[in-house]
Amino acid sequence: MKPLEGLIVLEFCQFLAGPSAGLKLADLGARAIKIERPIKGEACRQLSIKDLFVDDSSLLFHTINRNKESFAADLKNPDDLVLIKKLIEKADIMTHNFRPGVMEKIGLDYFTTLTINPKIIYGTIAGYGDKGPWAKKPGQDLLLQSLSGLSWLSGRKSQGPVPFGLAVADLMCGNHFVQGILAALLKRAKTGKGVLVEVSLLESILDVQFEAITSFLNDGGQQPERGDIKGSAHAFLSAPYGVYKTQDDYISLAMGDLLFIGNTLGVDLNQYADKHLWFEKRDEIRILLADKLAEQKADYWLGLLQKKGIWAGKVLNYETLDQQPFVKELQLKQTVKNSDGKTLVTTRSPIQLDGKILSSTKAAPKVGEDNLAIHQQFLNE
Repeated sequence: MKPLEGLIVLEFCQFLAGPSAGLKLADLGARAIKIERPIKGEACRQLSIKDLFVDDSSLLFHTINRNKESFAADLKNPDDLVLIKKLIEKADIMTHNFRPGVMEKIGLDYFTTLTINPKIIYGTIAGYGDKGPWAKKPGQDLLLQSLSGLSWLSGRKSQGPVPFGLAVADLMCGNHFVQGILAALLKRAKTGKGVLVEVSLLESILDVQFEAITSFLNDGGQQPERGDIKGSAHAFLSAPYGVYKTQDDYISLAMGDLLFIGNTLGVDLNQYADKHLWFEKRDEIRILLADKLAEQKADYWLGLLQKKGIWAGKVLNYETLDQQPFVKELQLKQTVKNSDGKTLVTTRSPIQLDGKILSSTKAAPKVGEDNLAIHQQFLNE
């Protein structure tokens, strides 16, 4: 039995942050019912990555909405709103990421919803919180990466800001949302009362950077300074930390005793015996290491380094990652199937409970695919 089995989640969320949280709750056993507008469904169905679609919905939508049901309803239609309120009576958790004021206008804000279901866990995601001049601005991942300072942590010093290659603000906010909802379930179990859970993309992306921001706040306001050679990797860590090109591939070197690493590679780094120089002269040191590592192939260096217990590894792309034995051994992929019998391969939940992987074979639903079943179970009383 999965830990959240028997719990019903009503998801009024679009795009990534909220739906990614719903996905995780579903993987933990909750019944996630996605409330969507009729016909077109939620907007993410048309937000594609690499122009990939499955049954008229984007592959992106499918990856983040598997293992859910879809109930189509027009929240501006009084008759549909009656049905939604009946579902809320039966639900344990309700989530939305509408801008501040939207749910109040509909009559589904937290305090009104408590009169429908006094034990509801009511979760909201905002872009910038619910107060101040930013409250109603669009909360979009790239905008948050740019606003929060995150884009100054990747790439090289001479490149200018470099956005992260994933929707990291959305996805981390989804993780924080799940944490809050699980904590709220525990609180409700103690008090018997509903709980309001609020997160924002801004607060989440700042939390992700707690190391870097704390350094800035306690170091005289010094801005992060990235290295200026290829593969420098981190604005706050000293040499050898980074990615290096060998004769045939790239390898990464994590933190370690620089002099010991130099001796292992056959590079004289004794002039950097003072550990303060490992940061101060990090680009200079990395160039010396890069020149040496370019002389042999990756496997040669990794054999040498790993034998000495030095933290080093090969830099893989998705193709070479997929060829690794651990992908099969750890069952890192799963195949899901939709109601038309179409299949797609995707990732699975990273959580195991009592030695069992949390997996599911249900693909994302079509718009309103579960209306009839939900009507029969909840709305025909």
